[in-house]
Formats: sequence, C-alpha cells, structure tokens
Amino acid sequence: GLTALALAFAAQIPAREALAQNSDQETGAAQDTAQGTTPQADQGATPHGGHPGGTFEIFQVGTDVYVRALAVDVPRNALWVGTSVGAMEIDLETREPRQVITRKEGLANEYVFAIGLDPTGKVWFGTNAGGVTTYLDGQWKTYFPMHGLADYWVYAFAYTDDDVWIGTWDGANHFDPKTESFTTYRDELVNIWVYGLDIDDQGRVWFGTEGGVSMYDGERWSSWTHEDGLGAANYQALPESENTGLGTRERHDLNVLVGSGESYNPSYVFASKVDVLGRGVWFGTWGGGVSLFDGDKTWTSYSAEDGLAGNIVYSIAQEQDGTLWFGTNRGLSRLKDGAWSNFRHGLPGSDIYAIAIDPEGSLWLGLRSAVVRFQPQQ
Repeated sequence: GLTALALAFAAQIPAREALAQNSDQETGAAQDTAQGTTPQADQGATPHGGHPGGTFEIFQVGTDVYVRALAVDVPRNALWVGTSVGAMEIDLETREPRQVITRKEGLANEYVFAIGLDPTGKVWFGTNAGGVTTYLDGQWKTYFPMHGLADYWVYAFAYTDDDVWIGTWDGANHFDPKTESFTTYRDELVNIWVYGLDIDDQGRVWFGTEGGVSMYDGERWSSWTHEDGLGAANYQALPESENTGLGTRERHDLNVLVGSGESYNPSYVFASKVDVLGRGVWFGTWGGGVSLFDGDKTWTSYSAEDGLAGNIVYSIAQEQDGTLWFGTNRGLSRLKDGAWSNFRHGLPGSDIYAIAIDPEGSLWLGLRSAVVRFQPQQ
C-alpha cells in the first residue's frame, strides 16, 4: 500500500488537533487517540521542567506502516517521508502528498529506512535490502553492491560539499559524486553495522554503530564504547541485551528492537548528531539514554533518571538555538537551556523513530502508523 498511504495521509486534512501537554504518565494516550477523542492533559507531576504545550496534528499512514525517515527539503518546501511501504513527498504548505514513491517509480525496495538531502538537492533513499536510490529532477538512479555499495541494507547518510557518506549493515561507504566511486570501510569501524552518521565542522565523520562509536578524521580512526563512557549506567537493572544480530538479519525486525520488555545495550547507537553550538556529538543509545561526547575525552550521559522520556533513543534533532529534541521509546523529549520537558500524551504511539524540523519551527515525527506535526508553544 502506498496509494492507500497517500489517501490515508490526505484524508487527515484538516487534521484533528490534540492538545500536547507535558507528560510524565503513560496512561491512556494511545487508547484515547485510537478512539479519535482529544486526550485530556495529564494531571501528573512534572518534575523535570515546566509545562510546555503545543498542538499535535496526526496524519495516519496505515496500521502496520512504520515511518522510519523524515527529511525537510527547504528549496522544494517539502517533507520527504520514508515508510516501510514506500516514500512520499509532502507539500509543507498544503500538507498534501505531491508524489508517492514505490518500486514503480524507482525504488528497488519499498522499505525506506533513511532519507538524505545532498547540497545539490538530490534526495537519497536508503532501503532495507534494496540498496540506495537517488532522485533529482525526475531522474532516478539506484546503487547496489555490484556498483561498490557496501551492502543492500542502508541506514544513514551524511554530506559535505563534495562527498557522501553512507552507513550500511556491512560497513560504511565514502562516495565521490564526481567519479561515482565507492570506498568501503569495515575493519576500521568498531562495528560494521552503521546506524548513525554525522560530520562535524572539522570534517571528522562520526559513526554510530551497533557496537559503539567510531570517528574518522581523514587520516586516523578512533573508537569508543560503553567502557569509555558511551551510554548511561543501567540504574534500572534492565536485562542486558547482547543482541547485535550478527548473522541473523531478521533479528533486526523492529518488533524485536522495541519488544515488550525494555533491555540495555548501551554501546548500541541508533542516532548521531553533531551539536550546532559546538559542544560535541550526541548519540542516542539502546537503553543507555543519550550521550554527548566533546570529541576529546569527556562523555556526559542523560537517562530517564535525569528527565529523558525513555532510555531507548531512536532519533535526535536540534534547533539553531541549540534546543535538542529526542525521539525515544516513551515519547518526545526536549532539552532546552538545561531543562527537560517530555511530550507523550496525545501521540498515537510512544516510539518516535524520526524527527525533522521545518523552517517554521514545527516538528515532524515518524511513528508506527502515523506522521505527526507538532507545533510547540513558544
């Protein structure tokens, strides 16, 4: 279903708006939303910050459809949405789908896990088992391992003015757009399954993997794991998950990752984000919350004990003023001027797999079954 996806999305306009309140309680949010009523504001204590509000607009995309990637395309005034059944381009002004992208349009696999926008305006789609597909001005192009891509499973992109970096399940690629040549790095990485990628202002490339963090400065490689400070301590005494999934690709099914019981695997990184204020790099982990590394020696970790909504952090976005947003397994968290605020009540689910910020300051969230636009109160 992608036509169904587009129809489902379009049918939400105008969307039902739900009041978003600070939420430190779990009760009833998902059930309320499923019934289409406006959830009531939580009355619970809010020990970790003020009472931020805002409005949620919920765009349904289908019950078992996962929204894993979102990217705001400023020149096109569009939002690119990557789901488990294809991709869409949404007009940010009308909020209506401009185009729906499936195998018919050019994807080799319709499960889109990553979307990146390079400096030329080309859109990069990373898929589950279908390699990389690019799109520019109506032209589609797909890259497979036979062209030099490290693997068919692609999970992350990062760009400089001249280069593309790609994270896959079997190493990372550097891609030179001029020569269309791929260089593959495997042994250099702390772990070959790369989920998070970003590049800092010194040109250092940061890799978040299933087994820790690696960095390449153009000459040397360095790596860090939980032993070095990545991921918060296991203060909840959760069962430790040794699942790195090696040899069992299906172990990476999302139902396993977000399974019924929470587990702890602090070297497993889902997301990497270079801090816009130059404080270092943020990493979202599996069970260890979020960690900030100053790029030299110091790791600072934040978990639910500090005010983070949930200890599994799938996604990270940041505003120009430094305000951070984290998509967790228990809703959305904001870290602003040192204070934490959490948003869960009114969302159609608790796992937030993707976050993008549009030019008007609205947040777009990717969940199972929905895309949500969140307008925080100023």
